[in-house]
Amino acid sequence: MPEIATATPQMLRRFNAATVLGAIRSSNAVTVSELIDATGLTRATTISVCEDLMARGWIRELEKDSDTYQKGRPARRFELDESAGCVLGIDVGVLKTTVVVADLRGKTTGRASKPFRAREIEAGERIRVISQTALIALEAAGVAPEKVLAVTAGLAAPVDRDGNILVSQPFWSLFDVGLKKALHDLHGWAVLLENDANLAALGECWRGAGSGVQDLAVLLAGERFGAGLVESGRLLHGSRGGAGEMAYLDMVEGVGSPEGLAALARLWAAEALAGKSKTTLRTAAAREVTAQHVFAAAAQGDKVALDILDRLSDRLARVVSTLAIMLNPELVVIGGAVADSASVLLEPTARKLATYTATPPRLAASPLGDAIVGIGAVRHALDHVEKNSLDLVLRRA
Repeated sequence: MPEIATATPQMLRRFNAATVLGAIRSSNAVTVSELIDATGLTRATTISVCEDLMARGWIRELEKDSDTYQKGRPARRFELDESAGCVLGIDVGVLKTTVVVADLRGKTTGRASKPFRAREIEAGERIRVISQTALIALEAAGVAPEKVLAVTAGLAAPVDRDGNILVSQPFWSLFDVGLKKALHDLHGWAVLLENDANLAALGECWRGAGSGVQDLAVLLAGERFGAGLVESGRLLHGSRGGAGEMAYLDMVEGVGSPEGLAALARLWAAEALAGKSKTTLRTAAAREVTAQHVFAAAAQGDKVALDILDRLSDRLARVVSTLAIMLNPELVVIGGAVADSASVLLEPTARKLATYTATPPRLAASPLGDAIVGIGAVRHALDHVEKNSLDLVLRRA
């Protein structure tokens, strides 16, 4: 028979501390009595744990409010010290990087973006840009780099459960730059890597249209289709991090490639402009016609733009139907750079979707816009901090 571990006093203290900190973290200001009700611990143990957590820097005691209590001594009240540390959420794209700084409540306190010089640059240069952008974001937040407790970086490549990047495709190798070790060597930060679509799903479940939904897919639909998948509240990775990769769209009738809505809108607009069709899109011909130009022209009744929107809705319906058939999500959220404009596609896509699958999901456009990956990265980093709080040393600077 396997040996049963015996609970030691140290293990018990650690469990009690984690329980109390979790209760305080999920509340605003709480009294000792409220903590006792939430945790089932004795008053003496609860007070002892709170004293220890204050000494560690995780919580603070609020001033006693004697006006609130008519009899006896005012109750002691505690709250999380959200400024005790911070986390960074980094969105590493091909052309730019964006860094979000958040406090321990998840409130954004700083943000910065910086472009890369070119699509394909040396690993050292890419790391320097990401590091510089992080420092700029921290300066905007008024936070010292030493206060960073965890960093999550979202990459447009499959990442397995252990944070390893799958680099079997040339595009994915762009992100295999040794970022985790580099940022640790430069700043001492604990860095976690995750797929960008997976982080989009976390962000959507946390603060977007997916709140409260247990089975959903978040479809990043800008330049290339990619999906973050949540089943029964669990994020799916697959054996090597490839869950949600959509290269299979090459073999789907009526789709033929994983090119996203923004890329297709540009392509089809360019094809229309190469002909003799009368369209207001020609007024944008001095610069490249974007998906936003197409959506705006369609809103004004432009026939060519409306035809492109019809083709986009059909493409989106076919892509979503593959997810519906394989995974049967309750909700599919359209996210990424096209999310703000994609709402006009939802109704025609839903109509066509019903003809492609017997289990059509609900559709929604993400309210998080192009911040979706950064928000998910912050949530991922906070999860790491919350899981490992008692092993982290807070800097008092």
